[in-house]
Amino acid sequence: MYTRGRALKVTAVSAMVVLALTGFSSGHGHGSHGGGGCSSSRQDHDGSSTARDSGSSGSDSSGRDSDDSATSTSAGGGSRRARPTSTPTPTASPSHAARPLKDGTAVLVHCANVADPYATVEVRNPNDREAVFMVKMSFKDARGYAIAGTGNEVSVPAKGRTTLRVPAVSTGRVEQIAHCEVEHRAVADR
Repeated sequence: MYTRGRALKVTAVSAMVVLALTGFSSGHGHGSHGGGGCSSSRQDHDGSSTARDSGSSGSDSSGRDSDDSATSTSAGGGSRRARPTSTPTPTASPSHAARPLKDGTAVLVHCANVADPYATVEVRNPNDREAVFMVKMSFKDARGYAIAGTGNEVSVPAKGRTTLRVPAVSTGRVEQIAHCEVEHRAVADR
């Protein structure tokens, strides 16, 4: 009975020493706000808690667990920081660039005169999609001198043709127009 009581005293004394050491170290530098650091809210009064508290190495001086959620311990005892797994973002496949437009063709159908002061031109589109073309033509007199020159844009459907009417009244000399000349190449608006 005497031996058992002595063992309980030794255990109680060692528990108080451990608590005093850990309490003062955690409360050091905080002044009197923590009550001197002598008490612990996790304190138990049986012998089993003493062994657990004295052998606990998983707490730092602030009472927090030193096992960070982002740090894992390897089998060899060392710690490594876990890298976040990132999912690769899908890359959009590059879209096929549209083919450059080919130039169209322009053919004179009718030249302007006093009875019909409009020149008629047929424009053809060789492309697989609708395109806008620039059509250039000139009105000339009987000696071959240019009275006026024009440039007109026209939209033509894919693989289709469009009739363009070019007014000659703006020249002011419709009666002098002997013939019309159209550039065969209709330039595509790229």
